Amino acid sequence: MQNVRRPETMARITNIELANAFIDEQVAEIRKQVGDKKVLLALSGGVDSSVVAALLIKAIGKQLVCVHVNHGLMRKGESEQVINVFGKELDANLVYIDATDRFLDLLKGEADPEKKRKIIGGEFIKVFDEEASKLEGISFLAQGTIYPDILESKGVKAHHNVGGLPEDMQFELVEPVRLLYKDEVRVVGDALGLPHNMVYRQPFPGPGLGVRCLGAITRDRLHALREADAILREEFDNYGLAGKVWQYFISIPDMKSVGVRNDMRYEGWPAIIRAVNTSDAMTATIEEIPYELLHKITARITSEVEGINRVLYDLTPKPTGTIEWE
Repeated sequence: MQNVRRPETMARITNIELANAFIDEQVAEIRKQVGDKKVLLALSGGVDSSVVAALLIKAIGKQLVCVHVNHGLMRKGESEQVINVFGKELDANLVYIDATDRFLDLLKGEADPEKKRKIIGGEFIKVFDEEASKLEGISFLAQGTIYPDILESKGVKAHHNVGGLPEDMQFELVEPVRLLYKDEVRVVGDALGLPHNMVYRQPFPGPGLGVRCLGAITRDRLHALREADAILREEFDNYGLAGKVWQYFISIPDMKSVGVRNDMRYEGWPAIIRAVNTSDAMTATIEEIPYELLHKITARITSEVEGINRVLYDLTPKPTGTIEWE
């Protein structure tokens, strides 16, 4: 999609009425564009792809084929939520691929962050390509492109290969939210009835927990990371911080220190909390978390998560520290 410009007359979608009007308009456009053909969508469970999936299901139902690849680096419960919301509640035509072993076997022993990212990204393309090649009669590729994506690429994006499809697989694109900003996509997601925690899901790197399990990824440390991160998110929700802090997560380095459990010395990993606020992700400030909450999170993680014996709070703004550790 080249030189796409949002019309100056287009009102910001800020409420349910405007969202419903947008949905009705897009449903009609999608039906006109697609007809009786099939559409393929890589469904990550992120905000943009989830809203596009819900829109397309409303418009064309089973003509949409959603492919969800679980690379084993998702946060706790995320793949299960995709299966439940789209496979069960919305009765989508959903292909679920559990490629956990495939990804983790490839990543074994690799500590370099950039190489980890390339392995994860490259393998995702292969898995999605393999699944796409098994499907017949696909004429369109749906994408969760939003307006900032277009602006950041100066109006020209390498759309032909977004999502990892090879050059020889030519599909026409379906991009129903390409003129929307992220806050508008969330309002549309609410109007479509998607779960609140899916619509307001925090930014999550493509390599997922792969860049938060620092250094060479091991299955036991990855499991500990997933469990500790779930506790952090649960306690932030309970304390009312979910909508007030832009992003918060756990990272676990590949190092151990001595601790005490059940009156015995034992070695465990530290869990590092990162909680930041930002308007543009170019700079970020540290959120001041109440000590009572930090104490509760620390007590839960060190008692409930096998292998973790310390909890640290990263006080470094951006700059000098990037938001992710890797």
